[in-house]
Parts: sequence; C-alpha cells; structure tokens
Amino acid sequence: MKKVYAIKKRLLFKCDSDKPFKISRSQIEAFCECPRCFWLNHRAGLRRPSGPPFTINSLVDTNLKNEFDVHRAAQTAHPIMTAHGLDMIPFAHPDMDDWRFNFKGLQYADKANGLIITGAIDDIWQHRVSRQLVVVDYKATAKNGEVTLDDEWKISYKRQMEMYIWILRQLGFDVDDTGYFVYANGREAPSFENRLDFTTTLLPYSGNSAWVAPKIKELKACLMMDTAPDAPEDCEYCGYIAAMAEREVA
Repeated sequence: MKKVYAIKKRLLFKCDSDKPFKISRSQIEAFCECPRCFWLNHRAGLRRPSGPPFTINSLVDTNLKNEFDVHRAAQTAHPIMTAHGLDMIPFAHPDMDDWRFNFKGLQYADKANGLIITGAIDDIWQHRVSRQLVVVDYKATAKNGEVTLDDEWKISYKRQMEMYIWILRQLGFDVDDTGYFVYANGREAPSFENRLDFTTTLLPYSGNSAWVAPKIKELKACLMMDTAPDAPEDCEYCGYIAAMAEREVA
C-alpha cells in the first residue's frame, strides 16, 4: 500500500512559545545523526520518509515483556539472570506499563531548556542487595555467528541505553552504569514447521551518559535557529536531496 508524503502541520516547535516542547529519545538520536534533518522535522514539518514496521522484532519484544512480567509479579529471578550470576529481579513499579508505552514512556521536565524528554523503555531490573536499577533493552536479529555490540552502527543502541540511564537519574532513581541488552538471534533450521527458533544472549554495556545534557542544550539551540543548519557529509537523506536537486538542474 502506497503512502502519500505529507508535511507535518501540528506539534511544530515555536520559538516564542512558553509551553514545554516534547522531545523523544528517538528524536535526540535523530539530532545526533543529522541536526539538519532534525530541524527540518520540528521547524518545517519535513519528516524523513518512514520505513516498514519491524513486526517480528515487535513480537519478540512483546513476548519478552510478557515473560519477564511473570517474574516481576512474583518478584523472582528470571533464568537468564541466574545463568549469568546476576542477583537481580525485574523492577516492580506502578508506572512500569506507562514507562514502556511508546506514546507516554519515561518523562522528565527539563525546565532549563523548556523541554520534556521522553523515552519508552523495554525493561528495568533491580539489584537485590543495593536496590540499584538496571536499564535493559530487548533486541532481535537473525545472523550467523556471535551477536556483539561491536558493529559501528550499534552506537545508536548504546546512546539509547545511556539516554534511559540519564532520564531515570533525573527522575531521582539510583541507576547502575551497566545495563544489559537481551539479544534474541533467530536461528536457521532445516524446516520451518510454523515456528522460529531463537537463541538469547545477554550483553552487558557500561554506559556513560555525560554527553546527554550538553547534547540536549545543543538540540535546543538548533531548534531556536531561524534557518536549517548545514547538512553533514554522512547523512544519506540529505545526500539524496542534494543529488536530486543536482539531477533536476542538469
């Protein structure tokens, strides 16, 4: 089904507004990737074209949440925690469902910048002894070989976790520097038989969220600009637009 491109008319940033402007974790990532695309989205309503939904990945996320919620309700350790020697349990909090909902999520009012920073988290675990919280993110893939965090493009995954750590700390929670990726990797099988098999890997990541506050300040300054910033050399979207402009002139 074809989708008509439409310029966004609502929820644009207005420099003279005294109402806090909501910025999601994914839009902070978009700013890290390309300030020009970010500005065009929030000031001019020109969003990047959307891609197809990752429905298999979403289903894996849902099934993992359901599985960990059983242990959350019972306040017991999930087998993957026990297998890796982690004395943890899923964190039980009355707002957990809201924190995981895409259109609400964690919310922090950054009064200094006039922004509301949001992010929908996958899961939070808790150390039994120290009671520190641990950020957990679910990922799904299908590849041969070992799953790692070494790929260059996975910097966005790392920033994602650091953002969640930062938001939770701004909300007053004691959060461990080390979070975990629960990585489900689809395995090749001799036949389909109406099922997909996955192996699940637990990958620790020690993040540093010191970059977040300065980046948000840069983001706000970008929003206040009267014209779009220059395009970076490594933005594929901006490169495509520039190539199209040259083609039309030729």
